[in-house]
Amino acid sequence: MKAFFHKYRHSLVLLYGLIYMPWFLWLESRANLPYHVIHIRLDDMIPFVEYFIVPYLLWFVYVAAVFIYLFFRGSRREFYQYCIFLCIGMTLFLIVSTIYPNGHLLRPSSFERNNIFTFAVKLLYQADTATNIFPSLHVFNSIAAHRAVANNRKLGKNPLIHGASFILMVSIILATMFLKQHSALDVISGILLGLLVDQLVYRTDYSAVRMGWTRKRKTEEVV
Repeated sequence: MKAFFHKYRHSLVLLYGLIYMPWFLWLESRANLPYHVIHIRLDDMIPFVEYFIVPYLLWFVYVAAVFIYLFFRGSRREFYQYCIFLCIGMTLFLIVSTIYPNGHLLRPSSFERNNIFTFAVKLLYQADTATNIFPSLHVFNSIAAHRAVANNRKLGKNPLIHGASFILMVSIILATMFLKQHSALDVISGILLGLLVDQLVYRTDYSAVRMGWTRKRKTEEVV
């Protein structure tokens, strides 16, 4: 174990789970308390489609698979960028859910069909409360995973993998609404947050910013 942590020192980011999980479980324990109901007119126009349970559940594999790949095969920079992306969104989600308890009333009380997909949805509903939904982490983390794939020096250059990742990301985002797990407002906020963090993590040249500060400091010292 000591040798593993010595070789993979970047595994220390896993300690974030010691912050996230207890906080999230505490939020879920408040599901029976009053909360603000999130709902917009678009929610009523979106039908329930149980088949979207497939991409919805693939989210867990998707986010974890990208993490594992970057951990062992990606550069340290790529791995840290992905972790920073995830941690920013997940932390903001925890803060918002703490100060602004929220949930929805969109889940159907019964299903028109009984099949393996609706059975899986029933299990999902039992395991996951309809609270703490804003912004949607399913949406945000899917964007984080795809952007990590797109910016990876190997995966990003493979059109098949890049395209499959994009399709999976879009499918997961749609699944959150078609399974009535999230309001469209949760999805919109998750997308906007994802675009913002993407700008901070992947599209901002911090080396140029540091050089600018260094030059400014040298100029001030001369003066």
